[in-house]
Amino acid sequence: MTPKKKTTTAGERAETINEHLGRRVKKLRGDRGWSLDNLAQASGVSRSMLSEIEREKANPTLAVTYRIANAFGMGIAELIETSERQAAIQVVRATDRGQVYRSDKNCQIRTLSPLNLEKDVEFYEVTIRVNAELRSTPHYEGTREFLTVEKGSVRLESADDSAELSVGDSATYRADVPHSIINIGEGEAVLFLVDIYR
Repeated sequence: MTPKKKTTTAGERAETINEHLGRRVKKLRGDRGWSLDNLAQASGVSRSMLSEIEREKANPTLAVTYRIANAFGMGIAELIETSERQAAIQVVRATDRGQVYRSDKNCQIRTLSPLNLEKDVEFYEVTIRVNAELRSTPHYEGTREFLTVEKGSVRLESADDSAELSVGDSATYRADVPHSIINIGEGEAVLFLVDIYR
């Protein structure tokens, strides 16, 4: 006898989406190092509403959800997509500007892992301009980074330790302390960076 599938009511589905949305918004905000005020400014949604959403106490309108998604550079479907609905293959296109996490005179950071995943590992391509550096405050306790140099030369600093790396070199280091990647070469440095959260 085949067991009957449990049916889910519309109310239960909405509640699941709200819980997922709260976790997603909090995770995406934390990944970017944004405060609630930063996200409020980027999205045009009030700080108090964002706080309610993250605590899974609010049922945001479509317009509010759109503003939050837009602040993170993604569509509504990406923001609220749950793991059950994800395709077996997710492609990150080189032309997708929504994947660019940061771009300024010092560096460009492009996220190579899909933005809509709840994940403990994140993958980035980092380009550091000539005579520039990427300085980072401590991430969550236990976080480590793995770095491979694709082009150029850099000096890596983690707490009081440092090492110089050239093309093809890799390193792993603590990222729950102040850490920096400094371009010491004569041209742009291109790196592949993996963050692992524990």
